[in-house]
Amino acid sequence: MTDMTQPDSKKYGRPDDERIIPFMKIAKPAAIFSIILTIASLFFIVTKGLNLGLDFTGGVSAELNYAQPANQADVVKALDQAGFKDAVVQTLGSNKDLLVRMPPQDLEVEDLSNAITKAAQLPNNTAEVHKVDSVGGQVGNELYIRSAGAVGLAMLLMLVYVTIRFEFKLALGAVLSLFHDIIVTVGIFALMQWPFDLTVLAAILALLGFSLNDNIVVSDRIRENFRKIRGASPLEIVDISLTETLRRTIHTSMTLLLVVLAMMFLGGDGLHWFSVAMFIGVFVGTYSSIYIGTAFALWRGLNRQDFIVQVKPEFEEEEEEEIPK
Repeated sequence: MTDMTQPDSKKYGRPDDERIIPFMKIAKPAAIFSIILTIASLFFIVTKGLNLGLDFTGGVSAELNYAQPANQADVVKALDQAGFKDAVVQTLGSNKDLLVRMPPQDLEVEDLSNAITKAAQLPNNTAEVHKVDSVGGQVGNELYIRSAGAVGLAMLLMLVYVTIRFEFKLALGAVLSLFHDIIVTVGIFALMQWPFDLTVLAAILALLGFSLNDNIVVSDRIRENFRKIRGASPLEIVDISLTETLRRTIHTSMTLLLVVLAMMFLGGDGLHWFSVAMFIGVFVGTYSSIYIGTAFALWRGLNRQDFIVQVKPEFEEEEEEEIPK
């Protein structure tokens, strides 16, 4: 990675007007930035911790339907006066349908439903409870552990898949980029103390798929160009491959961002933090597929021989014997 000059597009059979972007020219500064960002994210995760939602800590959730649009602050105040402390109220698409989350209570589900119904009544605005769910603290802790295991298993299987399909250097770089995406996204949630619940976890798993897909597209083009272009250095091959896939990457990322922004502003509180996690992950995932996954493979010595099937010596000897003298 010492030659940082821009590749000549005409030299490798590309049109003169198609400029090759020297992505790897800033690979070292990007690597330093990524290391600092990852360390900072781990620091915030360890020191500040995650603001875990009731899905992981245990608690009660109830769906309320009001006859008239209700103010969330008024509902929280009414519940607090009835003894339901630290309640969190979110809208479910409209101000008439609300989701209430609160810490674990010492009541049975049926009694809890009646108590919440009575406590949630507002002046000139009656409320009905449609659904009450109670999650114990032990169940929430088990769910948290299993969720972490699911993410780890997903990354391991992705490592195996990319290794089989492409090459171990690219596979290891892809997994490192996925690890970077998860740590940075979770680190931002820890820094800002945003709620981290099952919807955010679902976004994390979705980001793994998005980032892996981007890595696979780039890896496939790198393999193709190593076999097709002769006389180019690995650095030049990588820059050419990233340039050729840049338009596709931009289109995919922008399309996903449009959907994420629509969910963020129009999807209600139920999808808000899912959208925030996806929004952060789209930028982090696009960056990491270039400056972590690909750059790491190049640093590990990625070259043309990694994609060429080697002929065993015994077969070469047999071919020489068959040649007539």
